[in-house]
Amino acid sequence: MRVALLGCGYVGLELGRQLSANGHHPIGIRRSDDGIAAIEAAGFDAVQADVTDRDDLQAVPDVDAIVFAASSGGRGADAAREIYVDGLRTAIEAFGERDSPSKPDRLVYTSSTGVHGDHDGDWVDSETPIEPTTPKTEVLAEAEQIALEYSAEFGIDGTVARYAGLYGPDRYRLQRYLEGPVTEGYLNMVHRDDAAGAVRFLLEEDLGRGEVVQIVDDEPVEKWAFADWLADGCGREHPPKRTKAERLADGDLSEPAQRRILTSKRCANDRLRELGYEFSYPTFREGYRAAIESVCDGES
Repeated sequence: MRVALLGCGYVGLELGRQLSANGHHPIGIRRSDDGIAAIEAAGFDAVQADVTDRDDLQAVPDVDAIVFAASSGGRGADAAREIYVDGLRTAIEAFGERDSPSKPDRLVYTSSTGVHGDHDGDWVDSETPIEPTTPKTEVLAEAEQIALEYSAEFGIDGTVARYAGLYGPDRYRLQRYLEGPVTEGYLNMVHRDDAAGAVRFLLEEDLGRGEVVQIVDDEPVEKWAFADWLADGCGREHPPKRTKAERLADGDLSEPAQRRILTSKRCANDRLRELGYEFSYPTFREGYRAAIESVCDGES
């Protein structure tokens, strides 16, 4: 199977490694020299192109499937729209208008559980109606619709892989929890290797066409409990904590940041489990073990 990885960054590089190890042919697409070097260092083919530029995408060879995992780099809603809405449309058109035997029949778009909005700590899953609460998550919700509906106009089956918070090598962010203060709320997480592994699984097993599949581990955890667990594992004092009201009272947060503080939900992976995916890191306990060992060895 030949797979184009559009926006081959943190998860895309791992997905490419996993696909290569399983005998597939991934092709990573990035626009920067550093991005191309990272793909080549990961051991699979690279094409230098801007995923929002239709002419650039003509340089990408024919593939069986597309994974759209481009990032707006943490910028605002306008930048997000340029990538996730305009860029996704452009990619669908660029590949979908190729001659029929040459065009892919599968698209996986990587979204975020942020589109759920606030549920006051209740559970949400792939079938829960979404309620985006920020301009950026509204863009992500629009992109999900494009992935499922616009792709179908070109004979491409879309899948939305809706990621919880990503963590893993180089993204453990331990010090914010070990040093505190830690604001209350739930953490919904998935290790990088499972974020990539779940998409690989859906592609290899030909599952999830036309669906939203929530990619999150088995156990959401309250931030205060998580911080104390990390501290215990590292032999440190429990960090200071604060309520949401105390954090908001500081008065230094932007409106989107305030909304994130007030958003509370627990994300379920029922559909992914039903499809048969087995996690390498089913909870934060397995996923953070290596990070804790590193910190305790003084390598934070």
